[in-house]
Parts: sequence; C-alpha cells; structure tokens
Amino acid sequence: MARAIWKGAISFGLVHIPVALVSATSSHGVDFDWLDSRSMDPVGYKRVNKVTGKEVTKEHIVKGVQYEKGRYVVLSEEEIRSAHPLSTQTIDIFAFVDSDRIPLQNIDTPYYLAPDKRGGKVYALLRETLSKTDKVALALVVLHTRQHLAALMPLESAMVLVMLRWPAEVRSLDELALGSEVTKPDLAKGELDMARRLVEDMSADWQPDQYRDSFEDKIMQLVDKKAHEGKIEDVETGTAEEERKTADVIDLTELLKRSLAGKAAAKAPAKSSAKAADKTSPAKKTTKTSRG
Repeated sequence: MARAIWKGAISFGLVHIPVALVSATSSHGVDFDWLDSRSMDPVGYKRVNKVTGKEVTKEHIVKGVQYEKGRYVVLSEEEIRSAHPLSTQTIDIFAFVDSDRIPLQNIDTPYYLAPDKRGGKVYALLRETLSKTDKVALALVVLHTRQHLAALMPLESAMVLVMLRWPAEVRSLDELALGSEVTKPDLAKGELDMARRLVEDMSADWQPDQYRDSFEDKIMQLVDKKAHEGKIEDVETGTAEEERKTADVIDLTELLKRSLAGKAAAKAPAKSSAKAADKTSPAKKTTKTSRG
C-alpha cells in the first residue's frame, strides 16, 4: 500500500473506525529548480523589503492581516497558534446527505481511505451502508493544523475522503452575469439534433492511458537526450523527512447498537419532561425559571 500521510479514525455515534489516509493523486509536471549558472548551486528565495529592496532577516519579519487598504493588524505566532483548530486525529461525521447533493464546484482534493489496525469489518460496514443508501458522509477533519470540510464516499471496494471547499470559498454563478440568450436560449430543433449527433459520433470510453501531458513528455525526452550526451551537472541538495503523527484508536463494532440506543434514550426523557412540564403550574414554572 502507498505510504499513509495521516492516521486516525472515522467517528460517528460511538463508533470509531481506524483508517489511514493515502493521497489519491500524484503531482507530475516538470519541476524547474533555480541554479546558479556559475557554480550550479541551488538558488533560493530571499525575503526582500518591497519598499527599500533590502533583504530582511527572519527575526525582523512579523505576520499581518490587511484590515483596510494600507492598514494592517499584526498577529503574534502565539495568537495565530491559538486560532488553529484542535487536532483530534478523527474524521468526525456530522451528517449523511444524498450523494448527488454536493455541488461540483465544491469538490477539491480526493484521498483514499484504507482500514487500519483491524478496522476492516467496520470499514466494510460503513462502505456498504453508504452504497446501499446512496448517501455520502459529511465530516470535519484537521490536517496540518487546518480544518477541512470533507465528504466520505464509497468507491468500489474502498472509500475516498474528498476535501471540499468551504461554501464561502465558492463564487456564485451570478457573478458570470449570464444573459437571457444563455439562460433561456431560443434553440431550433434542427440545431439540437445536429449537436446531439455530433456528441454521439464523438462518444468514447474513458481511456486514461491515452491522456498524457504533451509538454511534460517533450521536456523529459529532451532531458533524457541531453543526459545521455553527457550534458548533466552535479548539484548538492539536502532533504528532510517530515514526522507523522499517529493515533491509537480501538475498533468497536458493538458501539453501533449503543449509539442507536443512546439516541432512543435521549428522546424518551424529552417526552417525559414535556409531560411533567404540562402538569407544573405557571407559578412553579416561573419560580424555577427565576432560580435558573
């Protein structure tokens, strides 16, 4: 299995499903590094004062948020840290919605979820339940100090966690200022029929092996050619391994029953309390309220 970038648990009710998060995508493209043409040393980025043009050392840099044009509020590192959400190492499900209710423009980055620490049976139970009900789970999860809105979805024999853009990050279609020619088009039947035939003639199966980035292919062919010709330079670089946090969680299938029982028990006292409240005189109700 590919290396997990996060370990924790799916949590809903009293149930915890141990899982490992694995990236569902990989970034290819061409990575052009800056090098000093005189020595072939790597070239980094300098912190430069945009007014004076002089380099600024790290100890003199603070973080500010623009409050008004040209006016900033400076925040300390401690203040920024205090605003970060608490990392619980859990994918906290808070609702289940129909799978077709999530707008396309809200979908961001997908991750595969694999069962971890003997969590396979409960993992399969949740996946099958989502598939049979045609639902997806909405959840909150904290990754790298940032809280994300996410959707947990079944995918064949596995599950995926799709990071969603917060609604405030998605612009409304109203910003396009679409005219009536687009929203209420006057299209002739012949035009629609010809367009439909063109779509049918060009219809094909999804063939991912045939879809390639031609720019990347050409650049890498050029790199291979020059490397074989001996046109290659030695560059010293360093690497650092990032530490990963893991969570020690327990697989408790039987908590499904306790979760359902807990919800039923919570409803029962509410009804009893309502009946008792009806029998209470207005004077007693007022006295209790004033004391509370």
